[in-house]
Amino acid sequence: MSAARPIPIETLPLFSILDEKLLSFLKGLDPAEWELQTLAPQWKVMDVALHLLAGNLQTLSMLRDGYFGVTPADPNSYEGIVRFLNELNADWIKATRRLSPRIVLELLESTGSEYTAFLHTLDPWEPAAFAVGWAGEQTSLNWFHIARDYTEKWHHQQQIRQAVGRGEDELVAPELYQPFLATCIRALPHHYRQLAAEPGHALQFTVTGAGGGTWFLVYSSGGQWELQESATGAVEAVVTIDGAVAWRLFTKSLPRTQAAAHIQVTGDERLGEQVYNLVTVMG
Repeated sequence: MSAARPIPIETLPLFSILDEKLLSFLKGLDPAEWELQTLAPQWKVMDVALHLLAGNLQTLSMLRDGYFGVTPADPNSYEGIVRFLNELNADWIKATRRLSPRIVLELLESTGSEYTAFLHTLDPWEPAAFAVGWAGEQTSLNWFHIARDYTEKWHHQQQIRQAVGRGEDELVAPELYQPFLATCIRALPHHYRQLAAEPGHALQFTVTGAGGGTWFLVYSSGGQWELQESATGAVEAVVTIDGAVAWRLFTKSLPRTQAAAHIQVTGDERLGEQVYNLVTVMG
């Protein structure tokens, strides 16, 4: 008897919506706003827009066209891949900084539609070309790879909006924010792999706000954490995260000194406070 398929996170219909919102927002920026500092220490608004453009072009080149150009020296090492991606990002930003905002907008519009069209050709239940490393997977299905890409596009656009100081509420609408959060939460079992609890005991994670939700991490008799929608055993710790900043916590842009004001942990602090280190981006 085959195991039941996991319930996928439906993000594919949201890519075109995100792109429309991105283009509309960027078109409303004045020249000075393109140079505002974002939460990413090395990147201004223009740099984040260029990074989003790179994501479109790289996916089309590598996955649609089968052309990789350059490859990491150690493709089997998570740290090696992260280092490789950081170098690629830096090289790309340096090379494309000579482009005008108008050119960047035109390229985002054309490549974004092609990128989304390509995603629609992927069988969601087939193995993805790239595993979701931050979730601890060696092989991922396409639907999870697509959901991971959604979180990338979502949080980089939100970085732009946060830097400019307007429009953040638009992306935390439940239909856009909940899939982002649900995808990030998939990192919890891998993130907690070094910690243990009594079999059947659980941790509860709640993100507040209209786009939030509650998830349970249950410790199985096999010595692994499993993400579930409910728990029947004792709840060892309850972690409550302010939905307004949850996206920053999950994407390495909320220092612990600031995060403590937005996260409440009750019960076993050793287990609950591990969430401060949760990362759902490559880096």
